[in-house]
Amino acid sequence: MTEFPLLERLARLPQAADPDRARHGRHDLLSTEDPEEADLAPGLQAFMESPQGQALSAALFGNSPFLGDCVLKERRFLLQLLASDPDTEIAKVLGDAGVGIPGESEAELMTRLRRARRRAALLIAIADIGGLWTLDRITWCLTRFADAAVRAATAHYLRQRALAGDIELPHPDDPERESGFAVIGMGKIGADELNYSSDIDLVVFFDEDHVRLTGTRFPRDIYSRVVHGIVKALQERTADGYVHRVDLRLRPDAGATPVAMSMAAAESYYESFGQNWERAAMIKARPVAGDLDAGARLLARLEPFVWRKNLDYAAIADIHSIKRQINAHKGHKTIAIEGHDIKVGAGGIREIEFFAQTQQLISGGRDRRLRSAATCETLRALMATGRVSEAVGHELIEAYGFLRTLEHRLQMVEDQQTQKMPATADGVARIATFMGYDEPAPFERDLRRRLEMVRRHYAALFESAPTLGSSGGNLVFTGTEDDPDTLETLTKMGFREPARIAATVRGWHHGHVRAMRSARARELMTELVPSLLAALGKTAHPDLAFNTFDTFLGNLPAGVQILSLLHANPGILGMLAEIMGTAPRLAEVLARTPALLDAILSPEFRLPPPEREAIRSEIGALFSHAGDIQDVLDMARRYTRESRFQIGARMLGHSLDVERVGFALSDLADGVLDALAGPVEADIVRQHGRVPGGRIAIVGLGKLGAREMTFGSDLDLILVYDHAPDAESSSGAKPLVPSVWFTRFTQRYINALTALTGEGQLYDVDMRLRPSGTKGPIAVPLAAFARYHREEAWTWEHMALTRARVVGGDASLGEEVAAVIRDTLAAPRDADKLLADVADMRRKIAAQHAATDPWEVKYARGGLLDLEFLAQYLVLRHAAAHPSLLTGNTADVFRTAGNVRLLPAAEARRLTEAILFLRAVQNVLRLCVSGRFEPQRASSGLGRFIAKVGGCATYAGLARRLKSVEAWVAGRYEAHIARPAEALDAPPGAPILAAAGSGAGEGDGD
Repeated sequence: MTEFPLLERLARLPQAADPDRARHGRHDLLSTEDPEEADLAPGLQAFMESPQGQALSAALFGNSPFLGDCVLKERRFLLQLLASDPDTEIAKVLGDAGVGIPGESEAELMTRLRRARRRAALLIAIADIGGLWTLDRITWCLTRFADAAVRAATAHYLRQRALAGDIELPHPDDPERESGFAVIGMGKIGADELNYSSDIDLVVFFDEDHVRLTGTRFPRDIYSRVVHGIVKALQERTADGYVHRVDLRLRPDAGATPVAMSMAAAESYYESFGQNWERAAMIKARPVAGDLDAGARLLARLEPFVWRKNLDYAAIADIHSIKRQINAHKGHKTIAIEGHDIKVGAGGIREIEFFAQTQQLISGGRDRRLRSAATCETLRALMATGRVSEAVGHELIEAYGFLRTLEHRLQMVEDQQTQKMPATADGVARIATFMGYDEPAPFERDLRRRLEMVRRHYAALFESAPTLGSSGGNLVFTGTEDDPDTLETLTKMGFREPARIAATVRGWHHGHVRAMRSARARELMTELVPSLLAALGKTAHPDLAFNTFDTFLGNLPAGVQILSLLHANPGILGMLAEIMGTAPRLAEVLARTPALLDAILSPEFRLPPPEREAIRSEIGALFSHAGDIQDVLDMARRYTRESRFQIGARMLGHSLDVERVGFALSDLADGVLDALAGPVEADIVRQHGRVPGGRIAIVGLGKLGAREMTFGSDLDLILVYDHAPDAESSSGAKPLVPSVWFTRFTQRYINALTALTGEGQLYDVDMRLRPSGTKGPIAVPLAAFARYHREEAWTWEHMALTRARVVGGDASLGEEVAAVIRDTLAAPRDADKLLADVADMRRKIAAQHAATDPWEVKYARGGLLDLEFLAQYLVLRHAAAHPSLLTGNTADVFRTAGNVRLLPAAEARRLTEAILFLRAVQNVLRLCVSGRFEPQRASSGLGRFIAKVGGCATYAGLARRLKSVEAWVAGRYEAHIARPAEALDAPPGAPILAAAGSGAGEGDGD
């Protein structure tokens, strides 16, 4: 046994979880056919004949295919190790790995490092499972090997850049020394706590004041090549395996910066945008390769960033939120041993680390004793300074040791970076064996006890702080990579692209948008994100809502004020989310103009919308401060945008029903149309003077005239004018004949409404309903207007006129125009011709706009057109005897028809309910859906909102009601118009002009 003194020192070794594999491994160990290893046969035979040798081989082969492979590939090294001691041999391995060899090729470097890593892995595993080293010694040696490998690769690629003529090295025989190129280890490599198959977190900086450039390349390009070389040398898999996976994502703003950045840029970033999770990461920062002195100087300059002496409550809350975004509340998560992640799962290693780090960040700026990088050392310091009780500290240290040892065993099996327990009972039993347990049950009890204890202590640390999590699971956006549980939580919330959502939130924290470039804004956002995501997730389209909020945030000049407001007012946050996810038209406007949020914060928001005269007065007061017509146009657009937004927000909040929404939007349009006429007239008067006795009346038709406007409605307008009979020209320096003057006014007026300025557009305008349509003049004399409708107009034009209303201009002329409209509509008609014309026109529109989808509520059989045609028919048929029908509003026509007994009262009531119901459905679809509505793809949130607006308890109930209402309306239309018209067997009516195709005067796109 003296031949292998190491075996005598081994403690109790674990049994083989797989005895068959152990047996085959021992056989393979003794059956080498490599002639260069023939001299090893006696030693190997002696090793296998010793009881401790048999136990060690069983522990290696029977528990870890990876370690078994290392034994077979490193027979000579194994015997050398057994005859020596691990401390001596690890020193040799580290010495061989860490040197930079001049003239060594990249392939030779990679082969040398991989063989050294295999030896280090085998040596450290034997020292670990054999009880020869403590956990601290194990992680220290794993870290020292990683340091050596990084140094060797760094020296190689620095020398390579020098040979390429890019840089000059102050010490060619020692490339790293005074090179100005520093590799900083972060995380576990920085804290000397590397795990068995760990990634290594590196950030790389160069000092532009000290690097010596000899070529034409930029330093970031030169040193990025060095970094890419280091990564290749360490993590590329070859026939000899790999050395370490490298993670470069802890560098400042990893998604937007090169892999090597200047130290000056890094300092600027941390000073301006550094986040608290980055402060936590920098606690473990340590120069590991390259110019160690330059790296140390940089870290010294960053000390004020990492260790802040004065923290306000907001900063402390943000520090707590780093890990409190994970719900660590008592009882939140059950701990299932199978499949449990012992690193980031409940009660895992990460909770012990954050237990220590959060307290370091809060108190370490004032107490240097807390500035240790190592977790257990920090816990001891927290005990020594009275911040953690002795009992809690010792329990966490013991649990940390147990979990880190288990972590090593999990990774030794297949040399994988994993912290997850096997997902099966058999897999757990194998790990229990590898941990030295005879049975799995005691192992499971020991593991569960520690996990629950860690979870209890961790939760107690944060139980006094408000939750930042979601009741549905994790919401973690710190660091640089996606947390799987967070992606799962986002999916459960309703987001379809959780990875993109997570990346965007991380971008906010990195200051990618202007509003998030202050530390206070980022701290507020950390607190706000969980409730924000929860609110957005409840909307009709969560991903669309999030995208719109991102745009909204990106357009903010600063974030603190609005984020503070949202943080303090959950109700406003909920309304904002509702707008973002349910009303794309409003949301788009709000995203472009975040200042509109003030519109729902003003006291007036809780009051009913202002009526026409109040709007006219408010706009007039605004215009009094305008410098020129351009100011007038911009003011009108801002006022209209804000008012329309308020109306939409009230509708979303269910404080305005569909009928009042139509009134409010129409009153707004009335006020704007009337107020804008004065400045446009004044502008033309300055050039051309006035026409003697000139008067203008603005007539609205379609939804504007009926006061049934929606958020997508355009304006159907006719401009009627009059002047003194003897007026030959205007009175200005550049006189115009009256017809040209009023045409010029109309052109400028329509342009004022439709022009796209820096403040956007007011309305689309349709003037095809004027006499003679597109062939007629755009401004119509009063006499011609009256004559046309008395002598020439088609039936469809009189149908359109049933919804006509004077909305602005000269009051006296408006009364005369209104009288013409009344006289036209109240004139006696041929009832049979009227019936035939209405039915024929409806058939032609149906042929042009065939609609089988009940959700196409305008054109569907039994939809809005059928109701509007029925109402218009009633007006034209009976207004002569019942002038009270001349209301313009469809619902009012049906109410009046019931009151004067043109329709049975019950039928009139149902028709009124039907028009309001279908308009409500149309309104909400116009507000909430871009393009055609596809019911099968509608989110549950949208379904709930549509149902509520439609007066139904459920979306399914609304769909049933929609079909039922349309079927009933179709029956009423058939009974009142279609079948009676067929019975007449009348010839086709007059040709339908272009405007008729939009639905008897509805050129509004609805």
